[in-house]
Amino acid sequence: MQRSPSTGPPTDADPASDEQAVVPVFFLSDSTGISAETMGNALLIQFPDVSFERTLIPFISTVEQAREVVAQLDAAMEGPVTPLVFTTAAVDEVREELLRTKAPIIDFFGLHMSRVEEQLGARGLREARRLHGVGDVRRYNDRMAAIEFAIEHDDGLGSRGLDRADVVLLAPSRCGKTPTAMYLALQHGLFVANYPLVDEDLETTDLPGPVRDLADRCFGLTTTVARLSRVRQERRPDSRYSSEEQCRFELRRATAMYEAHDLPTVDTSAASVEEIATVVIQTLARRRRGSGGRLPSGRDLRRGRTPRS
Repeated sequence: MQRSPSTGPPTDADPASDEQAVVPVFFLSDSTGISAETMGNALLIQFPDVSFERTLIPFISTVEQAREVVAQLDAAMEGPVTPLVFTTAAVDEVREELLRTKAPIIDFFGLHMSRVEEQLGARGLREARRLHGVGDVRRYNDRMAAIEFAIEHDDGLGSRGLDRADVVLLAPSRCGKTPTAMYLALQHGLFVANYPLVDEDLETTDLPGPVRDLADRCFGLTTTVARLSRVRQERRPDSRYSSEEQCRFELRRATAMYEAHDLPTVDTSAASVEEIATVVIQTLARRRRGSGGRLPSGRDLRRGRTPRS
């Protein structure tokens, strides 16, 4: 079980206006619980003035475990605030047992599976662990290979095999290259390298030597001077590296480089890693449509793999 602190400021106008009125939220799953959290939080984010205490209960794989969870939920019903429960349990026996709880429960799987089955004219497997488990072994191995590639080519560490990259992220230090690269690798199986732009690179608008022939795969990341300075202060307080003057210089010169090569650019100052990755994916899709389905690296995004020679 995992807990995360409550979020969202309380107000005088809603029922969660004091510390005793925090709404308990449970995410239940017979797999990792990632889907239950993602879909549940997509709804909860629409209530910024309500405070929530979130609890994840994953891997509910037996009826007995489901009964224990029901007992926990029923006990929560005796508290001062009625809990809210989201579940994506796929196994019929487990899901039916969870639905016995007295707590209000939103069953994402039950709500939608029957409609999908009706539309397809076929019954789904109703098995757990098919979305975030190993599942398609080839795709899983591709994602692991992509993570290894991202680690090997993080922050300009390696130039060997750089031509295998689907994406090259360019940016001054601390603009969000590494988390974006790791997310694209883990979630989409893309081979991503990131290259830090340093003063020497910024003396000219030419692309740095190691990525000069990869312009069609390059994406520029930028941010605001204030945010970059603040992030760098946490790493090297009161240094030239974190000064607003240095940050302004690097961002200005990086932008000039991006514009000189017409690189797609993402402002990371107010964008999440998921949003940044979506922009990259959409751009790759447009390029793919213009190149017969293949990425500039030769990888086929539709299959998420690199053809072997």
